[in-house]
Amino acid sequence: MDRLASFGNDPFDKPPCRGCSSYLTEPYIKCAECGPSPFLLCLQCFTRGFEYKKHQSDHKYEIMTSDFPVLEPGWTAQEEMALLEAVMDCGFGNWQDVAYQMRTKTKEECESHYMKNFINNPLFSSTLLSLRKTKDSRFAEGAIPSNVTTDDPPRPTFDSVLSRDMAGYMPARADFMEEFDNYAEWDLKDIDFVDDDSDILRALKLAVVDIYHSRLKERQRRKKRFARVVGPIEHDKFIESHALEFELRREIRRLQEYRKAGIKSFCSAKVYERVKRMREDERRKRTMLCDVLQYIQDGRACQQWLSKQAAIDAGITPAVTTITVSGRRSAPPLNLTGLPGTEKLNEREKELCQVVRLVPGAYLEYKQALLNECRRQGGLRLAQARALIKIDVNKTRKIYDFLIKEGYITKA
Repeated sequence: MDRLASFGNDPFDKPPCRGCSSYLTEPYIKCAECGPSPFLLCLQCFTRGFEYKKHQSDHKYEIMTSDFPVLEPGWTAQEEMALLEAVMDCGFGNWQDVAYQMRTKTKEECESHYMKNFINNPLFSSTLLSLRKTKDSRFAEGAIPSNVTTDDPPRPTFDSVLSRDMAGYMPARADFMEEFDNYAEWDLKDIDFVDDDSDILRALKLAVVDIYHSRLKERQRRKKRFARVVGPIEHDKFIESHALEFELRREIRRLQEYRKAGIKSFCSAKVYERVKRMREDERRKRTMLCDVLQYIQDGRACQQWLSKQAAIDAGITPAVTTITVSGRRSAPPLNLTGLPGTEKLNEREKELCQVVRLVPGAYLEYKQALLNECRRQGGLRLAQARALIKIDVNKTRKIYDFLIKEGYITKA
């Protein structure tokens, strides 16, 4: 008879007993002669001498159990698997919760055993090192070369395999457009707790809320990869080192700019910075006239520009930084050429999108949402429209008034 590891801790992971169809609990029996699918029996059916088709009671058998030590005495194979699952659930270093989940060991025993056999074990260290080298060599060809001299983060080439794998990734933010489990909130949108709920219904709603909280925890856990494997002090040092790295890279870029300009001393660098600021001021003076061309017919705007020019010539920082018409500068109309969805708009809608500076695709989406809500409610108020589309309230009002005027929707 041989003692072998079981399928797992959960009895539902194993096939049922072939004799009584009950779920198997350790220890149980596996026939060594029947196959290829395992022929498993519980101890009760085995002691009764259960036989089925080709299986005979005198066949050789194996006792399936995980109640034996693997790495060191006092720790069974089942406890080893329970420890790994607890560390995965609670996080490395959270030994109090790990011990509470295991229930058979103290937090000191869990910590010492894990550090000894899974962290400081040279066998596992060499295995992990070889796996890491294999993984690095596998993905070396698909890696994106990083250029430390540019502020723009590296991006994969268009329509490449890597670009499809990184769909939704924003390199400048180092984050994805969508969260992990992005639609977790959908299960809560229709839940409403009322006083006349039965006990069962209320318990079900609370269970859904608890599930949602666990999904939020998993979302946060996936964002904090390094915080799961180091303590709070080490994590703070890790973040500070990244901030220091950013400052060093910026300083390196500045020094590289000096070297490219032929500067070899800090005294020359100060002169270079002063001349550079003067050059930028001169460039701003030359281009400032472009800011006022569209308001050349407005005497007040011209006078404001002249005052600003005089202040700059005198070396004084101007109090007015932007040229205004009636207290506010209006943005130029949006150019719709080549934007998706433009062909679906009529002339009046195109004019609205240009004035409001709204891309056609977004306008069509907002329009459809307001039309659907108007049909459902039998009318639509401005407050409802603002609650439905979360954009600037002034843009919402212009869209709402336009749809009312054109007869697409009606007021409630």
